[in-house]
Amino acid sequence: MPSFANPFQGNVDRKMSKEELIQAIRLDIAGELEAIYLYDAHVQATDNEVAKKVIADIRDEEKAHMGELMTLLRTLDSKEADLFALGEAEVREMLGELEI
Repeated sequence: MPSFANPFQGNVDRKMSKEELIQAIRLDIAGELEAIYLYDAHVQATDNEVAKKVIADIRDEEKAHMGELMTLLRTLDSKEADLFALGEAEVREMLGELEI
């Protein structure tokens, strides 16, 4: 859940190193995932079609943010990008073995 009680919670009092930036981006990704989960739960929990439409659109924007952050993470950390690619290749190989 958000930590709104402290308005300075997210402030960094100095420039981050590359490694710290990578960690911060991972935290940002976790925040986007949490937002997606919460918005999706809200969509599922209402029958109000206007609310469903608006909240689903916001949820989908968070998914786009995930893509942006993941691309940034891959750009900043080539080793992690290689591991992501390896994982993707493993799943694609498994999917190729399955009849869908």
